[in-house]
Amino acid sequence: MLSSILLAAAATVPATPEWSPTVGIIISASCLVVLLLTLGSKAPKVGPQMPVLPVTVPAFIGAMAFGHVIGIGIVLGLTNIGRL
Repeated sequence: MLSSILLAAAATVPATPEWSPTVGIIISASCLVVLLLTLGSKAPKVGPQMPVLPVTVPAFIGAMAFGHVIGIGIVLGLTNIGRL
C-alpha cells in the first residue's frame, strides 16, 4: 500500500538539477544577501563575535542556513520553469 502511494507521488516530482557552478553561484549569492541583511538587523548581539565580520556566530550560522534554504528554492524554481 505505502509503496504504491510513493510511486504515485514520484511521478509528479519535478526534475532535480545536478550540481553545477551556476547552482553554486546562486547558493553563494543568496547566502551573501541574507548575511548582508543580518548585518543591518537591530537584533541583540548575543554570543561570541566572528573574528572578521561584525556579526555573532549564531547569527552567522542562521544566516548561512537561511541563505541555503532561499538558494535551494531559487534553484528549484529556476529548474521548474526550465531556466536552469
